[in-house]
Amino acid sequence: MSCAPSTPKSNEGFTLLLRDNAWIGDNYHEVPKVVTKNGIENWKSTQPITAYFYADKAGKINLKVKLKVINGPVQLSIKIGQQEKFITVKSKELKAIDIGSFKLQKSGYQEVIINKKTLVDDVQIVYLEIDKKTENKFYSIPESNTYFGRRGPSVHLKYELPAAVKDQEVEWFYNEIEVPKGEDVIGSYFMANGFGEGYFGIQVNSENERRILFSVWSPFKTDNPEDIPDDQKIQLLAKGEGVTTGKFGDEGAGGQSYKVYNWKPETTYKFLLRGHPVAHNYTQYTAYFFAPEEHEWQIIASFKRPKTTTYLTNFHSFLENFIPATGDIMRQANYKNQWVRTAKGDWYAVDSAKFTADATARGLDRFDYGGGVNSTGFYLKNCGFFNNVVEMNTEFNHAVKPNQPKINLSKLDKIAAENNISNKNRT
Repeated sequence: MSCAPSTPKSNEGFTLLLRDNAWIGDNYHEVPKVVTKNGIENWKSTQPITAYFYADKAGKINLKVKLKVINGPVQLSIKIGQQEKFITVKSKELKAIDIGSFKLQKSGYQEVIINKKTLVDDVQIVYLEIDKKTENKFYSIPESNTYFGRRGPSVHLKYELPAAVKDQEVEWFYNEIEVPKGEDVIGSYFMANGFGEGYFGIQVNSENERRILFSVWSPFKTDNPEDIPDDQKIQLLAKGEGVTTGKFGDEGAGGQSYKVYNWKPETTYKFLLRGHPVAHNYTQYTAYFFAPEEHEWQIIASFKRPKTTTYLTNFHSFLENFIPATGDIMRQANYKNQWVRTAKGDWYAVDSAKFTADATARGLDRFDYGGGVNSTGFYLKNCGFFNNVVEMNTEFNHAVKPNQPKINLSKLDKIAAENNISNKNRT
């Protein structure tokens, strides 16, 4: 078994490590089998390898590829734009081979498509290298950010509440999401109702499973839920029919609930979150979901968070991809008709939001992120190595006429009470 290759020194030119920047075909299950820590190997299919890098400007580049064969010769083609070059690989030792020059027709993301002309899995390809003589600047996912870089940049909408709300306590947060046809990519989390202590939205978990997810972080700072002291654990108060509850970790830790639900694209789903202080220094958070095909609001879960006395704060939405093997596929969602309701009982429409992105975007490891306004309200878009990046921290205001929610909140309280469990249960 070959060892993982080291990164060449920077004075050798720009290096595109395929372990970090390449994908294969449209079957995401195959990606981790072929794109490994060693680069490209176990390449048994005829599907092409596609690698991506970002160029500051158009211009000429000279390209090398480092690779080897295990036994017999292998024929490869390497294509950028409409330019294609062919090589026959014979060396059984890792060796950098000159491919020749290519002209980049535009700035932005470039696709390098590698095809195999012989149907064998007899080749290991480690990296592509651009000659240092060019004055262009190039960017790619570095090996220091392989996992999150391959997942792609997460993008956010940070909602700005109307001036009339700023000195008031907000108890309810309402939002709607519609995922356009073809944008419901596996690995997507379309998060609707984000707040200071958690989040609530819908996911595409696999070909056969989709979820409604609602989570609340513990006030104890850890990525391991087993470390949380008893007096700082999230307490489950209620959960809806078919809802699974438990712990979560890795990006903070706390209480999680989800319902497997086959939500559909081109359908508007509604999300309602309540957050309010209760006795003994706790805050209670309750999430409700409305699917038009069900014709009624249903409770997902209700949690109590200890050492917390607050109403809802930090209103936001996000779009993320949680499966690195699908980080080469673009996805998008529309976030519509945001409202908040104060503790006094007044509803206010929200039509302003700031667009932000995560550390992968801020660190210049990926540039395929976007968001803004459209005919429905706000939208978010990420992954897929598209161009036309939206500048982070841009503030947007949409002009779509708001439609105030017509919800019987007393009925929701009754639903929560009907689904109440013993508050001695801890998640």
